[in-house]
Amino acid sequence: MDRRTFLHASAAAAFAGGLLRADEKKPKLRKALKYDMIRIQGSAEDKLALARKLGFEGVEVNSPSNVNRDELVKARDSTGVVIHGVIDSVHWKDTLSDPNEAVRERGRKALETALEDARVYGADTVLLVPGVVNKEVTYEQCWERSQAEVKKVLPLAEKVKVRIAVEVVWNDFITKPEQLVEYVDSFKSEWLGAYFDCSNMIKYGVPPADWIRKLGKRMLKFDFKGYSNARKWVPIGEGDEDWPEILKALAEVGYNGWATAEVTGGGEKELKDVAERMNKILAL
Repeated sequence: MDRRTFLHASAAAAFAGGLLRADEKKPKLRKALKYDMIRIQGSAEDKLALARKLGFEGVEVNSPSNVNRDELVKARDSTGVVIHGVIDSVHWKDTLSDPNEAVRERGRKALETALEDARVYGADTVLLVPGVVNKEVTYEQCWERSQAEVKKVLPLAEKVKVRIAVEVVWNDFITKPEQLVEYVDSFKSEWLGAYFDCSNMIKYGVPPADWIRKLGKRMLKFDFKGYSNARKWVPIGEGDEDWPEILKALAEVGYNGWATAEVTGGGEKELKDVAERMNKILAL
């Protein structure tokens, strides 16, 4: 990080902190990262120990994964790093909106596996991209097919006490906060909510803070990167996210929970930079 960038980020963080100090309701955020961002040689315990050393309280894990679940659970217990969420990493390949019923079934079974993994890890959410709109799938078809498949899985979500957190990520399905509100509410279930990416949705023109205010209590988790309409992916804190306004919106809706980074990651040096940037923009 060069001096100019550092000073810019520091000023933004100071501004964010000033806004929060003036507001009695402060979002209580817990810093986390995706487990696959920890790119060091070593055991699961080595990786979580590094995360803890750098100030991360939690991680999210892919499902399926080549991670040994028992070893990761032991590492969780020995380090105190929480496995707060599981990511259904099959949802792009075997989409719940696919015209082929067999593909949708594979996608649904993958979601069921992710919920079972979450139960083992003690996670409370599974991140799901519900479907993709493309030349073969219309918006309405994506809505109807994904809704039908997710409804089949809700009884399992209730059984294992893990919520399905719907995220929309450049899949051309749901590009406005009102649409996500309608989609989440259509299930009429406490076991489904929204997972909001503060960076990915900037390209659609609605400020992240507006999404947060409209989602309200429906927002179970949020993650972020650094996104600039001019330069695309940039380091955390150098994008077009209005972090003071995002923090203000989080406080207004009473969000207290995880803030998860989703970037390339690396070894200790790279992850330390991520942690420091998160501390600045989140006023931690």
